[in-house]
Amino acid sequence: MTSFEADCRSARVQPSPNHGERADGRHPDMILLHYTGMPTADGALDWLCRAESQVSSHYFVHENGEVVQLVPETRRAWHAGKSSWHGETDINSLSIGIEIANAGHPGGLPDYPKEQIAAVIELCRDCVKRWSIAPERVLGHSDVAPIRKVDPGEKFPWAELHRAGIGHWVEPATITGGRFFQRGDTGQPVEALQSMLSLYGYGTEITGEFSEKTAGDVEAFQRHFRPQRVDGIADFSTIDTLHRLLSALPRYS
Repeated sequence: MTSFEADCRSARVQPSPNHGERADGRHPDMILLHYTGMPTADGALDWLCRAESQVSSHYFVHENGEVVQLVPETRRAWHAGKSSWHGETDINSLSIGIEIANAGHPGGLPDYPKEQIAAVIELCRDCVKRWSIAPERVLGHSDVAPIRKVDPGEKFPWAELHRAGIGHWVEPATITGGRFFQRGDTGQPVEALQSMLSLYGYGTEITGEFSEKTAGDVEAFQRHFRPQRVDGIADFSTIDTLHRLLSALPRYS
């Protein structure tokens, strides 16, 4: 692709060839946040712009806050892979993908610099305003691809984004003792948990059996909404936080 005009005024353009048409004329109604998971930002950006990589994102945010646009927002970038949310599986056609330069879990999960998060917030604000994206549709890669993906990781400051008006969030319930559910458990309480995860958007199967898939979905939920402990065990803190998030959604309030 030749150069194009940036959708976000603060971005410089560095075109990637890896994109296509959004299916069925869809417009983006979701923002999906990723970390690059590579040792250097320059290496990650170069990879996203190589045809042989077969991956791309709409935006790339450097550690110093510099924003690069790789694909026009009207086009379908290739960043989500096999994923689902609320039963839809072509997440690339629904979303704007933002890659954030961070070595991720392979590199020890370093903190995100303040300048970088400030730039992510401003970029998300711009996209939200342009496409009328609902707060609960600002998600991490791990939300739409549990087990397979863990980015942007439990150190990503979702609460800070929420304070700036981006994303859906409630203060996580305190981690305490009490009853919990884990792999191998069965019964109606497990089914109720699976139903709540599914209602929020996760691709959780409602079987009444706490399977490896359910544990992966719980872990993904914790990584985003209860990051103090990510263990795939549905304790009181996890369940209460999920319940309050559901209650705060416009369609359930």
